[in-house]
Amino acid sequence: MDIYEYAMQMEKDGENFYRALAEKTGNSGIQNILIKLADAEVKHYKIFQAMKRNEEVEVTDTAILSEVRNIFVQMKDEQSFSVDVSQIALYKKAQDIETMTRDFYLEKAAEMKDPSQKEIFLKVAEEEKKHYFILENIISFVSQPESWLENPEWYHLEEY
Repeated sequence: MDIYEYAMQMEKDGENFYRALAEKTGNSGIQNILIKLADAEVKHYKIFQAMKRNEEVEVTDTAILSEVRNIFVQMKDEQSFSVDVSQIALYKKAQDIETMTRDFYLEKAAEMKDPSQKEIFLKVAEEEKKHYFILENIISFVSQPESWLENPEWYHLEEY
């Protein structure tokens, strides 16, 4: 399996994992966040698919952090959310997957001779880092919804 096939499979697995996890949650806000993460994995899949075909690829920064923050704020404002604390282990597993994926892309970026391909791998690795951060906030929100919004990192998303 070549590097692009492998990356595409990882992204497909990530998409499937997030969609399955979204089906298991009873909270519509968290479900929406997980679907956004699944959709982001689809975008990554398409990037690697285009690279495999030697097509020109442009990776743009996504607004996923601000979109997700808005969902959290809305859930916090509603103050009538129900969350399944038992799913924390699944969110942590998703974090492990995001870390593994990010590390793989960073490793492959270091091996790339073509600067444009190297840049693409680095940008997708950065996206995976954002996904990890989102999952960290889901865990924090599920664990302590009253104090979640006090997390100062959410007020500095542009820097992340």
